Amino acid sequence: MTSPGKPGLDFPGVGAGLVILRDEKLLLCRRVKAPEAEHWSIPGGKVDHMEPAHIAAKREAEEETGLAIGQVDFLCHSELALASDNQHWVSLIYLARDFQGEPTLTEPDKLSEIGWFALDQLPEPLSAFAKDALTALKHHPVHQS
Repeated sequence: MTSPGKPGLDFPGVGAGLVILRDEKLLLCRRVKAPEAEHWSIPGGKVDHMEPAHIAAKREAEEETGLAIGQVDFLCHSELALASDNQHWVSLIYLARDFQGEPTLTEPDKLSEIGWFALDQLPEPLSAFAKDALTALKHHPVHQS
């Protein structure tokens, strides 16, 4: 049997991302690789076959940040079709305020920087997934001080 190809490159990939908030600050990571290399994004990655998307969001965030993630809530979906990177992803994005630990850069081959940013002082450029998450966050009932 031949391989169907690579998600995101040969057919649309399914991803999951996690908005992590602490004291009204957002955790962002600077991407090393396509899509959107050098953009600041929320932690996240590919959903594995038979893996629920909310579990994938927690797993990817834990792998990328070293945090222990608790409860997550669905926030929004986002789609990125970027011809310049030949990448097409549909991502389910979740929200977490329940976590333990301090973030560390655990995957330097994928991410070059990680940090907390005030919602009104975000770094540029932001990834499409981060922008869509921020738009949804403004209207989410969990967005309370």
